[in-house]
Amino acid sequence: MQATMMSTPLSLNHLLERAGRLFHDNTIVSRLPDKSLRRHSYGEYYRRTRALAAALQGLGLQKGDRVATLCWNHHAHLECYFGIPAAGGVMHTLNLRLPPEEIGWIAGDAADRFLIIDDVLLPLYQQFAHLHRFERVIVFAFSGAPVAPEFTDYEALLAAADPDAFDYAPHAEDDPTSMCYTSGTTGKPKGVVYSHRSTVLHSLVGALPDATAVRNTDVVLPVTPMFHANSWGMPYIAVMLGAKLVFPGPHLHPEDLLDLMQQEPPTLTLGVPTIWLAMIQLYDSSLQPGSPHHGRWQLPTGLRSMVGGAAVPESLIRAFGRHGVWIMQGWGMTETSPVGTLAYPRAELQGASDDERLRRAAMAGVPMPLVDLRIRGDHGQDQPWDGTSVGELQVRGPFITGGYHEAGAPPDKFTADGWLRTGDVASVDALGYMRISDRTKDLIKSGGEWISSVDLENALMAHPAVAEAAVIAIPDEKWSERPLACVVFKPGQQATHEDMNALLLTKGFAKWQLPERYEVIDAVPRTSTGKFYKLQLRERFPA
Repeated sequence: MQATMMSTPLSLNHLLERAGRLFHDNTIVSRLPDKSLRRHSYGEYYRRTRALAAALQGLGLQKGDRVATLCWNHHAHLECYFGIPAAGGVMHTLNLRLPPEEIGWIAGDAADRFLIIDDVLLPLYQQFAHLHRFERVIVFAFSGAPVAPEFTDYEALLAAADPDAFDYAPHAEDDPTSMCYTSGTTGKPKGVVYSHRSTVLHSLVGALPDATAVRNTDVVLPVTPMFHANSWGMPYIAVMLGAKLVFPGPHLHPEDLLDLMQQEPPTLTLGVPTIWLAMIQLYDSSLQPGSPHHGRWQLPTGLRSMVGGAAVPESLIRAFGRHGVWIMQGWGMTETSPVGTLAYPRAELQGASDDERLRRAAMAGVPMPLVDLRIRGDHGQDQPWDGTSVGELQVRGPFITGGYHEAGAPPDKFTADGWLRTGDVASVDALGYMRISDRTKDLIKSGGEWISSVDLENALMAHPAVAEAAVIAIPDEKWSERPLACVVFKPGQQATHEDMNALLLTKGFAKWQLPERYEVIDAVPRTSTGKFYKLQLRERFPA
């Protein structure tokens, strides 16, 4: 017996057409560099996106060509999310927080053909332009300033295109739509390429009631960057459902976000713990008599918030809970599109105490539908879901990568039977709530971004006065984690913190990646196999 269902391929183009037809009067708001607000209807967005696709084809874009973006969160970046794959291209979001040298290397490794960039980010582009030559640099006049003649004006490009004459590039559902590079691993970053199929499935799962629960009537404020991990898939989900979008642009300070919430009150926000921690501290202080901000802000009633990118402390969940805001955290990776688990409330916890529900809310969460999860012990056995047995977290599913751009599926990242090795050490309890307890690669996650301890160590040991260096993560209230460098100097030699930081900067590290502090030690402890025994260092320097 054969199934009778149509074999219609899953496609982002369907989501775009749906938005243009059903939600043409709904609104997209972008905050500009001068903090003014620009509004578009979904109908305008639909036509502009088709115009972008037509313009790219007019420039000679071929199927599979990569088009890089270097942009903040705003309407034009959203146009790229759908317009580039509509033309047959692959959108490659460049992470503007990386050192310029790394951005240039990534653009070259991806063989990006075109670049779409905010005018306010041109100084950053000039720092890596020598590392990769784009065939054309298309500048979005985000600030409103005239575009220099050596660049292509984004708005002029769209104005000259005919959205009505555009035809979607033919594609299969497994064809690529976008790509994002991993960050913070030892060695070079690796490209993850998403498909029409994986993106549509991730969007459908991400919109479920026990996930983001996005509705057509929602007002969504995505603070998570569109230049990394697809802003957790929210641009696709919002367009699929026609939710109002409010983009914050480059203004991500707590005061700016609270001001924006007064102008365009959201019902759903997304962001990393660092920003949310600073926001609640500022908001609580504004409630005190005598505060210079007293009475300035009011958190929207019934606000829902997804927070991730780093572990969310229970204290943060409690702090927002006092104001009626429910924080839901999750776990994911660039390789998982990215949402893999979410700590949504379970029916079994309805009669539990507040402390118990908050304890579960502070865990990494329950596997999302279509995501298989297992915990592998040291000897390759599956660990029981008892909340205490730990092992390496491994996942698989239709929106989890099966390999990397031009790198395939290396055995240190994939098991022989096709599961992704996440590099996290975790346990899962009987209700499916996962707790991540360590990282096999000793990575440091600061403000939602990865820092490689090994890369820092190797760079520090290049200093002429340094014999050995081991870098560990220490807890930090604001950034979740910060790097601490334990340094062994060569006999009779010394170096200042400033000297070592100056060396790291010359090695391509960004300022935020530099160690929070240095500790001088006599020797780095080692395991029986000669590796750095970082557990002893963590016990010696716990904070």
